Order: sequence, then structure tokens, then C-alpha cells
Amino acid sequence: MIDINAIKSHVLSILENELSSSLTYHNVSHTLDVEEQILIIAAAEGITQQEDLEDLQIAALYHDTGFLQRHKQHELVSCDLARKYLPEFGLTNERIDNICNIILATRFPHHPHNLLEMIICDADLDYLGRDGFTETSEKLRNELIAYQIINAETDWNQFQINFFNKHKFFTQTSKGKRGAEKMARYNELVKNLTNNQ
Repeated sequence: MIDINAIKSHVLSILENELSSSLTYHNVSHTLDVEEQILIIAAAEGITQQEDLEDLQIAALYHDTGFLQRHKQHELVSCDLARKYLPEFGLTNERIDNICNIILATRFPHHPHNLLEMIICDADLDYLGRDGFTETSEKLRNELIAYQIINAETDWNQFQINFFNKHKFFTQTSKGKRGAEKMARYNELVKNLTNNQ
């Protein structure tokens, strides 16, 4: 029996104590949001196997731990950290491999290979189709500026439009719950860009 609460406490303790304050988007709040959304989507998609649910939840908790070391290709570091710590909680190498595959599915643009990977992809970017989008995207913008991925002069509307064009929801649950609002956000961004030209 895996003690999910012990794993969660361990991961959150590391993130709370060691994550840079410059990570205004990829922080503890985002990790907890992805964990919450992953369980909601999994339930709606009919995932009932305890091991699958645990692996999804653990992947959600670990998926951005790589930001402790670097911004680009952080998912690889997240897997390294999962491989380092998860054996202490009784997980087999086979399960850790599965968890790492789920984590690696969050690399963008997404190319999930199974339903569990689809679920984490949708949970990770759930904010694209729900209330609070503007505030959340501003947190992401500030982080990208802090890490010199974009500069303050970058046209944020155009940047987001490009991102939206590469993104899609995979599960029927997310398509149904978030698709329409995501499209409304996209249309709003296009309108703002047009009005500002």
C-alpha cells in the first residue's frame, strides 16, 4: 500500500522551501491545481484502478519538481527526482517508469500515448478553459520575463495565440468542460491583437 499523503507532504515540503520566488506560475499552487484537476478528470474518464489513480496523482505532484534546477527541459529533472525519492516510499521501478512516462507527457507540444498521459496533459493546462485565465496567464508572463524566455516588449497576445494554436485538449471530459471557454479566450486574444494593430 502506497502512502500518497507521505509522498505529497515530502514533495510539497521541497517545493515550498526550495522553489524560486521568480516561479510565479510553476509553483506550489500550480502543482496542487494539477493534482486536483487530474483526479477530477480521471474520475470523469472512468479511471477506477487504484494503481492508475495513484500513479496519476504522484505524477502530478512531481511533474514540475524539475523547476528546482532548471526551466528548460525541467521534465527530465522531474523524472530524475522521482527516481531518486520514490523508492523510499515503496514504489517499484516499473511503477516509477510509468510515473515518469506520465510526467514526460507534459512536454509541450503534447504527444500523449495513452489515457493517463492525456489526463495529465489536460490537467496541466486546464486553466486555458476556465475562470481566472487572465490572472493565471499574467503569472506565466511574469515568470517567462524573469527567466528571459520572453522580454517585456514581447507581444503577449500574439505569444498566447501561438500557444493556443499548438494546444489541444485530449480527453472527452476536458473537451466538453473547457473547450468552449478556451475557444472564447482564443477569440478574445485575436480580437485584442487586431484592435491593437
